Amino acid sequence: MPFAALACRCVALVAALGLAAPAGALESIRAQEIRECRSGEIATWGDGRDRSAYAAALSFTYNPVGAPPWFPEALVAGQVAKAAHAWSRCGVPVRTIPWPGKPELRPGLVVVQWNETESGGNFGLANFSRGTLSLGPKAFQLLRTRNPAHDASETLQMVISHEMGHLFGLMAHSRRCVDVLSYYNNSRGEKCLARGDIASSGVVEYRHSLPTACDIERCRRANRKSPLTGGR
Repeated sequence: MPFAALACRCVALVAALGLAAPAGALESIRAQEIRECRSGEIATWGDGRDRSAYAAALSFTYNPVGAPPWFPEALVAGQVAKAAHAWSRCGVPVRTIPWPGKPELRPGLVVVQWNETESGGNFGLANFSRGTLSLGPKAFQLLRTRNPAHDASETLQMVISHEMGHLFGLMAHSRRCVDVLSYYNNSRGEKCLARGDIASSGVVEYRHSLPTACDIERCRRANRKSPLTGGR
């Protein structure tokens, strides 16, 4: 199936951009984009077709084996729980459970793991057929090497939230720059969409680290939940 494995195209802007302009009003615009989804704003790159979530109810568990030493188990498990809580606004029942020590076959269980092979060399990759969310140790090592001053836990939270969104059924990547499901440009030179100029916003990583209002609205539509009432 074309959506059996979905690679995260999250190449952190930290290593690519040296943005220093004051955030000011444009940061306020970004905050508005995060919390509201205006009519007509939902747009994707057309690289997939949204569908219902991996299961009618989802359970996420974190396997810490193979984690880079700078990502303690409690930190990553907390980020998994934070992302799951944020996505719960979509209306799909979700919970996090402690790692049982070995994979358990149960409906809707997703194992969050560190696995270079299953991450495909990416920061992260969600696999629908296996029920896994695989994080890439080498990608995070490269980020740490190239930009040791950057708080890699911020990138980790974004990757977890992004890949979790695929498991909630968001197969296409968002073209809205601020969405956690977005990527910034495609191979044809087209760029993502924003209300303001992200290059002068002063925000190094414009994507939010958790699902935005438009991410949640797409998820609700994909899973045929009641539409959100917020936004304009």
